[in-house]
Amino acid sequence: MYSLKKIFFSVFILVVPFLLHSQAVTDSSRVLKEVILKGKPYQEVIPVQSLSGVLLENLASHNVADALRYFAGTQIKDYGGVGGLKTVDVRNMGTHHVGVFYDGIQLGNAQNGVTDLGKYSLDDMESLTMYNGQKSEIFQSAKDFASASAIYMKTKRPVFTGSKKSNLLVRYKTMSINYHDPSFRWEQKLSDKVSMSVSSEYIKSNGQYKFRYKRHNQDGTIAYDTTATRWNSDIEALRFESGVYGQLNNGTWDAKVYYYDSERGAPGAIVENKFSDGFRQSDKNFFAQAYLVKDVSEKYKFQVKGKFAYDYTHYIARDTTTVLDETVTEGAQSDDSYFQQEAYFSAVNMYSILPTWDVSLSTDFQYNKLNATRRGIQTQFSFPQRYTALVSLASSYRYEGFKVLGNVLGSRVIEEVRYNAKAPNKTEFTPALFLGYTPFKKYDFNLRAFAKRIFRMPTFNDLYYTMVGSSTLRPEYMNQYDVGFTYAIPSGKYFFDKLSLQADAYYTNTKDKIVAAPTGNLFRWMMTNIGQVKGKGIETVLNLGKNIDKVNLSANLTYTYSQSQDFTKFAGLELSSYGDQIPYTPWHSGSGILNAGYESWNFNYSFIYVGKRYNGNVNNIKVNEVQPWYTHDLAVQKSFTFSKCKLKGTVEVNNAFNQHYEVIYNYPMPGRTFKFIISVEL
Repeated sequence: MYSLKKIFFSVFILVVPFLLHSQAVTDSSRVLKEVILKGKPYQEVIPVQSLSGVLLENLASHNVADALRYFAGTQIKDYGGVGGLKTVDVRNMGTHHVGVFYDGIQLGNAQNGVTDLGKYSLDDMESLTMYNGQKSEIFQSAKDFASASAIYMKTKRPVFTGSKKSNLLVRYKTMSINYHDPSFRWEQKLSDKVSMSVSSEYIKSNGQYKFRYKRHNQDGTIAYDTTATRWNSDIEALRFESGVYGQLNNGTWDAKVYYYDSERGAPGAIVENKFSDGFRQSDKNFFAQAYLVKDVSEKYKFQVKGKFAYDYTHYIARDTTTVLDETVTEGAQSDDSYFQQEAYFSAVNMYSILPTWDVSLSTDFQYNKLNATRRGIQTQFSFPQRYTALVSLASSYRYEGFKVLGNVLGSRVIEEVRYNAKAPNKTEFTPALFLGYTPFKKYDFNLRAFAKRIFRMPTFNDLYYTMVGSSTLRPEYMNQYDVGFTYAIPSGKYFFDKLSLQADAYYTNTKDKIVAAPTGNLFRWMMTNIGQVKGKGIETVLNLGKNIDKVNLSANLTYTYSQSQDFTKFAGLELSSYGDQIPYTPWHSGSGILNAGYESWNFNYSFIYVGKRYNGNVNNIKVNEVQPWYTHDLAVQKSFTFSKCKLKGTVEVNNAFNQHYEVIYNYPMPGRTFKFIISVEL
């Protein structure tokens, strides 16, 4: 790991000056189109929010997880620190029900079903898009139909202006918490139809920051009130990715390799005056993927995708209570390594029966394998393998102002294990129906509704984790319903150049929810299907834009009301939490982005608000309340042009009012931090 990073720095130092010199004779830098965060379902049947272009670049965010906080209906679970785990939950349906796609192919984790979004940088990101339900199209893989909601990360494709054949971007970031982040991106035009890109990033930080820890007793008196330093939040990470992009007659293709190597601390909970507890985690993630899309005729086109992924995780837990053969050992340490392999292939065929009627057939196959090396655990690891086949039959029809889209997804899962009992094989069929209607030809007003049934397979941890997993688990089943509208006012009317409003009301019902329940031994818990969660809510997105001479103004505002109640029963009896709001679900939340551009200057202000909610303890009682939190972020950017070189400097202030807050209870977040970015583009 360390030798690799030394090589990276050596290459960075030796190669970049040469590239800077060679680029000095090229034409002007590439043009980045300005695209704003917007809800634009007037072009889609399904609710969609997108963040891209200049606004994504100017947003005071460190990674993909930070940027997704500005989408209505999303909750980011952040365990604090630069290296802490960051996952996304949409409409409180659970992290496992969110499909995360990287350049069109889903990021998988069969072990625990969670995608750590903190690993993915915004440097090479062209756009982030979130769909409730699925995309409003049928020309997609079966995997795209298989999630309750989906997030698509699209990386930049090379763009060359004039006679340019190469682009280079060198960037350096630093923060007031001892954070260093050099990176570069190089693009090369190989021919009129083929180009390539290479990018890399290195991050190093001790992750230490001050926080305030304050707790009250049940009678209201103060139990703890102190200021301390957050430890074990360091990170050292290297990211490398390269892509080749090509064009065919009536088609496109690309191929990509991605590698991520990190050693980091995962800070533990601050309880009982323990300030240095936590875990250590090392990751090595590699994948190679490719796709091809071609229009064979006016009526028929096809798409193929393929991927191979290898993931290694080394996990060390210290100062914890560990169960070893039903004996509780205080202070025992676990030292586990996990090795995942994934192979994936997809083929999609679409045929236009009529100009207004299309049908598609998608077939996917995926293979997952998990090996482990576990110290101190006497029970034999299962070494599971999973074969998944997905087939989707979909159709869309358009008639005047109506659009109908429907699909049925068939899933077949076969399990194999080397030791212990295996989960039964499963076959499921899940339908979805989407409706869109534009009632007025003169107005950009659109109505929509959808109903979708989906399920999620238990993860390998759910099924086979030693002394916790249960191989008899059933999938979680999710029914989701949505009605909404979008209205976009014509440009220039009512003072604004752009004004659109999007609103949706939804209802969700999750059955056979997988939860951890106690057994006869108080020190042993087991995963079981006893949970049921019903949710409902309202999401709104407002976009405004105005150009005044040389000043470009834009505003993007979101508000979400959500109610998700736990109706879990155990052995036919209602639990004490029956009817309570599920943990970490705020009734009210919202966000805003205000942006102003003037010539070579850009000013950005953004805020996040999350209302009162309850922590992971059982009941909605006063002592379990987690107070509302909000953050204000500021960014100022200035661009300079010297001959054919573009220099850009950025100053960011995160959590400008230095609020002490927690996204997850007992995991304090950083206070005010300053970030400085300088980039050279040739």
